[in-house]
Amino acid sequence: MKKEKDSLKSIVYQQTLDGIIKGEYKANQIINEQELVEKFGFSKSPVREALISLCNEGVLRNIPRYGYEVIRLTGKDVNEILRFRFFLEGGLLRDCYTFIAQDQMDELYRLDDLCNASVDDMWVHWDHNMRFHLYLLSRSGNTYAYQQLEKSMGILKRAYAQFYWDKWDAEYNPIDMRYHRDILACIKNRDIDGAIQKLELDLQEFRSN
Repeated sequence: MKKEKDSLKSIVYQQTLDGIIKGEYKANQIINEQELVEKFGFSKSPVREALISLCNEGVLRNIPRYGYEVIRLTGKDVNEILRFRFFLEGGLLRDCYTFIAQDQMDELYRLDDLCNASVDDMWVHWDHNMRFHLYLLSRSGNTYAYQQLEKSMGILKRAYAQFYWDKWDAEYNPIDMRYHRDILACIKNRDIDGAIQKLELDLQEFRSN
């Protein structure tokens, strides 16, 4: 019974989070528990638990006797996460860049090619960018750091939806990944200071677009 309940909770959790990311639920919008009960056809318990989990992760805010508000991410929130990413990715890159093998460089170039392909779906674009950064950091072998980067990019994905959903242009989208190849060129030349400088410029592109 508990396994089934957890499964129902997971369905509500994931589909509600997807709805926020894809713009079905906007920042500051109120999500009503009863509406979700009717939408999914589940009992209140798994719906409530899913909503509480989203509150614990900073996605929603519980307003008693009213509903659950979708939290708006601010520019300050984004800047703090990007700064955290810079220290995390830059620090680990400095430790591991000399150990990145040629086949791993080839995979990074392949991922960069995907990043620079023009696509109609901005989440395909986002996924390619995320895979590039996660693969680069994974060369450090630090599982905890990998998980923290994955979590940070999950939050930034919501910010991406909030800031760029109505501005998407498939012909323009690759511009926020234009420093990937520069990062790789610096790594290839063993210029770690240059690579970290290009990484910082790459992360700043999120703010400037």
